[in-house]
Amino acid sequence: MTKTSSSPLRWVKSSYSTENGGACVEWAPEGAFTSGIVPVRDSKCSDGPVLMVSASAFAGLVILARSAEL
Repeated sequence: MTKTSSSPLRWVKSSYSTENGGACVEWAPEGAFTSGIVPVRDSKCSDGPVLMVSASAFAGLVILARSAEL
């Protein structure tokens, strides 16, 4: 991922993630606000790949996650 500023992204963990190894997903809200592209990653692998999705695609993912039976 190419950063557009010199400051690192602030990652926010999903409220569905747990501290004991649950499905951990993080996103960077500032990336979404500044570019309309939402960086998403696995919080257990912070140096790993980052999925870049449009804000509307991210909203769809959130809707899907909220509607899923967990």
